[in-house]
Order: sequence, then structure tokens, then C-alpha cells
Amino acid sequence: GQEKLSCNPRKENGSHVVLCELGNPMKAGARITVDMELSVSGLEDMGDAITFQLQLRSKNSPSPANASVTVTVPVEAQAVMELRGNSLPATTVLPVSWHRVEGSRRPEDHGIKVEHVYQLHNQGPSTVSGVTLLLAIPNQLGGRILLYLLELGTEGGMSCTNPPGLNAEQV
Repeated sequence: GQEKLSCNPRKENGSHVVLCELGNPMKAGARITVDMELSVSGLEDMGDAITFQLQLRSKNSPSPANASVTVTVPVEAQAVMELRGNSLPATTVLPVSWHRVEGSRRPEDHGIKVEHVYQLHNQGPSTVSGVTLLLAIPNQLGGRILLYLLELGTEGGMSCTNPPGLNAEQV
């Protein structure tokens, strides 16, 4: 018959140990099969596998036959990342007669303000850390300024590195 095991986690000699009581008393020559499901956190820095040592011990007759078995389980983190973005306004057309005012510190003298908003979403199932998003924004076309990068802002605990040439004219 199938029974649910009673297991207790504890620390022993600096290791995390899970002790499960399989049967008391157990009949001589008994054979049992145990399926265990473990939930382990903090595997982000464990590499591509985690190793467990399993050992069957008897309280009644300790012997050298109680050797441990090493089990290596592959670890694979999966996360689906989605990048969404839009520009406000979605379309911008400069008048043909418009010219930028050299040396001005007023943003409107450098063109029409366009705000680009990007959202990076983790759809799981795993958590992610150390994600790098690299955005290449064309700021020149034919040697002339196409987009003047004024500022960069973030939300949600992210950090960004300012691109070279960000607000070069201190507008």
C-alpha cells in the first residue's frame, strides 16, 4: 500500500538534511520504493546541476553497508521574456521649413519631443536576475542629427548606463 512519509528537514554538520521515517518496525527482508519531490530554492547560482547524497540508515543495526549514493539532478531555469514598447506620439513629422536653433538650451528648439517607453516583462516560470537589455537607437542619419537623446529614466529597481552623447548640448 502507499503511505505518506513524515519527513523533517534539519541541519547536520553544516549540511541540509531531510530525515524521513520509512517504517518502525520494519520486517526483515522488506522492500520499499520511495518517490520524493523536493522543492529547492536559490538555484540561480548552482550551475547546471545539483547533487544530493542519499543514505539508508537503520537505528537497529548500524553497519558499513549503509553506504550513501550520490544522485545528480540537472537544473534548467526557464523564463520567457517579452519586450513591449511604444513612442508618444506614435508619428512625428517636422515641417519642411523647420531648422534647429544652434546653441539653444530650450528642448523645443531641437525638435519635437518624442518619448519612447519600453517595458520588459518576465512571464516565467523562473525568476530572472542580471538581465541586460541593449537598445540601439539611431540618433544620426547621413551625418545629421535624427534623434537628440535628452534623458533616460527607469522604474522598478532597474539600473541603466547612459549612452554616449546623452544630452551632449546640455539642453
